[in-house]
Amino acid sequence: MASLTYELTLAGLAVGSAAALTGIGLIVTYRATGVLNLAHGAVAMICAYVLRQLVVVWGWPLPAGALVTLLVVAPGIGLVLDAGVFRPLARREAGPARSLVASIGVFVLLVGAAVLLWGPGAHDDVPVLLGDDPWAQLGAVVALACLVGAVTRCTRFGRELRAVIDNRPLAVLSGIDADRVAAAGWAFGSFTAGLTGVLLAPYVRLDPYGMPLLVVEVIAVAVIARMRSLPVAVLAALAIGVAQAQLTRLHPEGWAGPLVQAVGANLFVVALLVAALVLPGIGGRGRDALPPPARPGRVPGTWWLVVGVLFLLPLGFAGSDLHTAIQVPALAVILLSLVVVAGRGGQIALGQAAYAGLGALFTALLTACGVPGLLALGLAVPLVAAAGLLTAWPAIRRHGLALALVTLATGVAVSRFVLVQPYATAGLSLGRPAGFGDDRAFYALELLVLAGCLALVAALRRGRTGRALAALRDHEPGAEAAGVAVPGLKLLAFVLGAALAALGGGLLGMGLRAFDPEAYDPVRGLLWFAAVMVLGADSLLTPLAAAALLTTLDAGAYAGTAALALGVLATLTGRIPPLTDLLPRKGHPPATADAPAHATRGRPGRAGGPEDRTRPHRPAAHAPAPAPVPRLHAHALTLIRPGGVTALDRVTLDLAPSRITALVGPNGAGKSTLFDCLAGTLRPREGRITLDGADITHRSAHARTRLGIARTFQRLAVFPSLTVEENVRLGEEQGHVRRDPAAVERSLRLLGLAGSVRHATAADLPTGTLRRVELARALAGQPHTLLLDEPAAGLDAAETAALARVLAALAADGLTVLVVEHDPDLVAGIAHTVHTMEGGRIVS
Repeated sequence: MASLTYELTLAGLAVGSAAALTGIGLIVTYRATGVLNLAHGAVAMICAYVLRQLVVVWGWPLPAGALVTLLVVAPGIGLVLDAGVFRPLARREAGPARSLVASIGVFVLLVGAAVLLWGPGAHDDVPVLLGDDPWAQLGAVVALACLVGAVTRCTRFGRELRAVIDNRPLAVLSGIDADRVAAAGWAFGSFTAGLTGVLLAPYVRLDPYGMPLLVVEVIAVAVIARMRSLPVAVLAALAIGVAQAQLTRLHPEGWAGPLVQAVGANLFVVALLVAALVLPGIGGRGRDALPPPARPGRVPGTWWLVVGVLFLLPLGFAGSDLHTAIQVPALAVILLSLVVVAGRGGQIALGQAAYAGLGALFTALLTACGVPGLLALGLAVPLVAAAGLLTAWPAIRRHGLALALVTLATGVAVSRFVLVQPYATAGLSLGRPAGFGDDRAFYALELLVLAGCLALVAALRRGRTGRALAALRDHEPGAEAAGVAVPGLKLLAFVLGAALAALGGGLLGMGLRAFDPEAYDPVRGLLWFAAVMVLGADSLLTPLAAAALLTTLDAGAYAGTAALALGVLATLTGRIPPLTDLLPRKGHPPATADAPAHATRGRPGRAGGPEDRTRPHRPAAHAPAPAPVPRLHAHALTLIRPGGVTALDRVTLDLAPSRITALVGPNGAGKSTLFDCLAGTLRPREGRITLDGADITHRSAHARTRLGIARTFQRLAVFPSLTVEENVRLGEEQGHVRRDPAAVERSLRLLGLAGSVRHATAADLPTGTLRRVELARALAGQPHTLLLDEPAAGLDAAETAALARVLAALAADGLTVLVVEHDPDLVAGIAHTVHTMEGGRIVS
């Protein structure tokens, strides 16, 4: 027994050493560049193939092949990725989401290149670099970690690296070449990826799909280390590796036996899922959602007619065998799920292949129990939607990169523990429904289902839910402040996405007459995500075009062509627009936003632009508030920032109806912190916030909006993909008093937005107009309390004067107004009460 324990420990150390290398490379790359490199495993796979090519195929000596692979090829890949992919994104100040999409593109590109060059099959003749002694591998890992630590702490380059990590703009101003530091980070990260690949390849299946996904799983150790600590990453990798090896001795009997064995063999997957869900996430809220479309607008009907004809062609001109064509509508339904979640909702969802696989699996299981095919498919969809609810519930409060890791881990876990396990899939077959055995009949059925799904998603996008999803994608804090219940809306998007993916997965399995787990592999999920991003995530044409492209290219003579083409395009994200954006569109009328913004200049008697030629009068300014107006009160609020800095020190504030209260003071005085506590964005450590005596301290921001407390932001919080009118309508739909369309018109007229500018997309408008749009949206919900955070920021003198008149009219109508403002003239002209803050206290 002792001998077995020792042998398993050695095996675990070997696996853990390779995982530790991955963690070291990911952490160094992330700290130097800010990029979570999901392509790390693909680089490892390419380097393993290169070493095999040099040594086994071309007959090079192993030392020479290893030196060329590790010291030339691997760092060279990193330098190419830096110069050709990620440095241009950094210079364009692309967010983490775009960088993540680019890294997925690199992943897909390298996988496609490997398939084209070396074929999709596995190889078992990879040379062994360090022999079978795990202590040698462990020593190499420890030496590498110590070297990185020494360089980081004791050299000039290390000081520069730490400076770039702490504050890149300040480091650049100090004369540090941040590009050189990032290039070194990429070169080192790729070197560790190459070393991981050549060490792992002799012991795992070397193929274009297996090794990249295996290395993706061990991202867990970097997540456990919070993308910071190399010692934590190394220790976590070794611990998980040894534990996974020791678990192989378990052979429990009964129904749980196969599942326990699957968990024991995939402990890194479990660790990734737990770490992504439990530990504080990487990335930042509001900075790393997927960006809105560059050219929102409707696709002309002519294009839909052309696409419809193309999809009908196989029925009229193809032969009786539609094996390739029959996959297109089913895949389009799966990809439509990404349009809902990623395109409209802006969430980075990398696990849709798992839901598609579950849809096919549940359909097969139900048909095996005697349920008719169509009914089985219909029942599988809500079952998978319920599974989507369970998996999305703990993930919806994650953002950006953290959410990407959670969805990726979920997809890998479903694949590893369900779809590829014999206990769940052994002996399963999947046929077509009665009456649809013929390819033509089944293809026609798929087209009908696809058309219904497209109509459903189109209706969702046009309605209230679609506007809320677009707001969530464009500016999550702004959507929450507008009254959108963000967690519930995310949950709805993920559940609907899971249902659509399940429907498409079931259709795909039926079309192929088989349940094939490889058709729903997590790597395919990354390929699907890349395809949707490249073509345009918020377009209904995208799933149709992407499905046809993927299926057609994969059916050609050269496997991997689709991955290669889409990978190249995905690596160029940020430099080229999505392909569907290049199509002619029925856009909104050209923005004439400058007219309203400039019309106030030199016309102090007007509150708006040429669209509103009358001064705002009291009845039109705001719907009469019910009497008595609720009173907002803050009592003894205390908030301490991380690091022990007291931002608020027992602050008490009472806001009176029909009065404008102003908060002034120097930067860092606590004004914005108090403002955010009142709005629900921050929670005080001590104290209470009451509304007419009711404690609302723990109410969320969107709940406070629906209680009648509206706010604006110092940095504009408009939704650029929506029109002016849609921005304002969202406030009416989600605000305090809903179902009052007249409120939208009142707000538009009050702020001078009722003319042609109402149809302009917000992304095309200047700051002055956008300030009015944000205020109009807040007023459309008919609040009783209005919190304004530097509303005059970015306005000229005439626009500021117009704003002052509007605020005075609102207060005269009974509205409670709190203004945080640095403009002393504006404060002096409108405020009934002025409070000065210093050091987290109100001093006057």
